[in-house]
Amino acid sequence: MNKIIIKLGTGILSAGKGDIRTDRMEELAQSIAKLSKEGIKTIIVSSGAVGLGMGKLSLKDRPKDLPLSRACASVGQCLLMNAWSNSLEKNGLIASQVLLTRQDFENKKRAQKVEETLSTLLDRQIIPIVNENDSVSDEEIKFGDNDVLSALLASMVNADFLIILSTVRGLMTHPTSGSLIPYVAEITPSIESMAKGTHSATAVGGMITKIEAAKIACRSGCAVFIGSGERPAFLENIIKGDMVRGSFFAPSGLELSERKKWFPFLPKARGSLTIDYISVEAVMKKGENLLAKGISSISGEFEKADVLEIKNPNNEIIACGITRFSKNELFRAQGRQDSEILLLFPGKNRPEVIHRDHLTPI
Repeated sequence: MNKIIIKLGTGILSAGKGDIRTDRMEELAQSIAKLSKEGIKTIIVSSGAVGLGMGKLSLKDRPKDLPLSRACASVGQCLLMNAWSNSLEKNGLIASQVLLTRQDFENKKRAQKVEETLSTLLDRQIIPIVNENDSVSDEEIKFGDNDVLSALLASMVNADFLIILSTVRGLMTHPTSGSLIPYVAEITPSIESMAKGTHSATAVGGMITKIEAAKIACRSGCAVFIGSGERPAFLENIIKGDMVRGSFFAPSGLELSERKKWFPFLPKARGSLTIDYISVEAVMKKGENLLAKGISSISGEFEKADVLEIKNPNNEIIACGITRFSKNELFRAQGRQDSEILLLFPGKNRPEVIHRDHLTPI
């Protein structure tokens, strides 16, 4: 892994209106310093300026008046950067400030200059602290939330991993009583429907904008992790895939060999498929989808979206992937052609059992 982006929500950095969690900043700075020694370049996208400014100006609710909101951002950004500079400096790192608007991404020349500046900073092991330029942005050119900004930035600088840390544990099946979804192979309408907005007085966005950010980043080949930032020391564990609670979103469109580095983030396999030699050739050497016609045997108890091991005819595990079919559906689809499967399952618009983007070699 070469380059990561860490996005931090207001709730993680704010200790109340006008106060800041320097303890978390310093923990994070320690982790970033360790990563820097390993050759990993880090960009921080830091929320919190408006919330901190609100505290200094004794405002209880986020201003609806745009000039006052810009004033809060202007005051709060000074506090935010001072805190980041102090925390990073204690760990031998230099902080830089980069404030952006949508126009910096939409205008080709401006986008190129932003990329050049960030590359120069990273090459000198300087940590860019990026935020939306709320003190001058008009509503029609705002990102709306730093989640989206972090995703666009990930695409611009070709980041490997976007880590979005906030007060949420990750994507839940239900916001209050549901269970955590640890791995998302594809952002479908059903996944999007699980996202809910925020009700915080100082923040904007919520899980809806985080899912939107994940869609943008994953399309550019960048993996995404959404989880709690209340334990910043876990940053190194997140990068290694070491059983940290949160939701991992798989990148799209990677070559087969590139997907292997994300294998630690896959949940434990729930079953296995044995495939014929033709399918082994198609999947492992040609990078094609795994089709039902090549499946010779099915084992385990699994549902749609579970992880399955893929075995060759010698019973050797060659890959893992996310199935689009439950076990019962696969028994009906096994050995059939794509056209037959679409007729057999009218609700499915794609016949492959495991899409190439969701298959990882072992």
